Amino acid sequence: MAVSTVLAGARVVLPTGIVENGRVIVEGGRISGSTPEGTPSLDLAGHWVVPGFVDMHNHGGGGASFTSGTVDEVLHGVHTHRLHGTTTAVASFVTGDMDFLGRRAGLLSELAEQGEIAGIHFEGPFISPCRKGAHDEALLRDPDPAEVRKLIDAARGQAKMVTLATELPGGIDSVRLLAEHGVIAAIGHTDATYEQTVEAIDAGATVATHLYNAMPGLGHRTPGPIAALLEDERITVELINDGTHLHPAALELAFHHKGADRVAFITDAMDAAGFGDGMYDLGTLAVEVKDGVARLVEGGSIAGSTLTLDRAFKRAVTIDRLPVESVVRAISANPARLLGIDDRVGSLEPGKDADLVVLDENFDVKGVMRRGTWVVDPQVA
Repeated sequence: MAVSTVLAGARVVLPTGIVENGRVIVEGGRISGSTPEGTPSLDLAGHWVVPGFVDMHNHGGGGASFTSGTVDEVLHGVHTHRLHGTTTAVASFVTGDMDFLGRRAGLLSELAEQGEIAGIHFEGPFISPCRKGAHDEALLRDPDPAEVRKLIDAARGQAKMVTLATELPGGIDSVRLLAEHGVIAAIGHTDATYEQTVEAIDAGATVATHLYNAMPGLGHRTPGPIAALLEDERITVELINDGTHLHPAALELAFHHKGADRVAFITDAMDAAGFGDGMYDLGTLAVEVKDGVARLVEGGSIAGSTLTLDRAFKRAVTIDRLPVESVVRAISANPARLLGIDDRVGSLEPGKDADLVVLDENFDVKGVMRRGTWVVDPQVA
């Protein structure tokens, strides 16, 4: 049941900045601009209240895979991430057979229509075998616009993003197709040159899939895709801030060049997120998770992450020393804007969904509210 309450006394992060001893009024599942008479108040002195986190690249969690799990398993994975503050999540698929991906898109589109997920992201099969990471090379294919269109159609209007190696045959035409249909064309798992990346951006690509990972490194004579993605203000870069995928200096470089409004923190989480070490499947490939790091059994490539966004938030503030306001933009406002849902989520403003996270002074989660209902009740946690 959605509650009506006033969250009082916390540091509240608004689009305009941090409000000390602030108040957030929740009524009927939304944030309100006025307090109805008799509304109860919850004292959150010593805490932070920030918008619910928005994860635009997430493959699963809680032992469940978004690529292959049942509906109940997918919902369990979504709930696992909600417990860690992610009130909005896109379900990402890894590379699979085209017919299989089409069937999965049809299944998960129903969850998107019900509001349980925020849409579907196809990471593969249109990626480079040179930069395949934890994707099955036997199932990779060039980005034929007709096949890209099939996946979009299978998602019944719920396709939010497609990651492509845009240098492959059909890549640029596929970017144009995605842009025409309002689907994010993301450059990733790519072996593109600097010039090829610029061409893809000019064609309509707007996101860099987990910048730095699964692409050529930055070179002084052959700058490759990283330089093009960092310098162009039309591109928002995804970052996996788990301490494994990125050196802190690489994260700082991205923020320096892009600014806080062109960075999106993601998890790229797989089944083990919020679950634990062990053996897992990622698509058709076997993965071992040890000490929280997921790697392919064969070859040892990093296979997604076990990250949750609350950990990414805490690390960004306490280790990377980023301003809280910048972290909120990267973890909530920016992905909401990219997904086209910033009229409902991504910031604490009257009229928007009451999606929020309560953090203590150490930036640990103490409360999570989604659409006015406590997922994690700060009075119990």
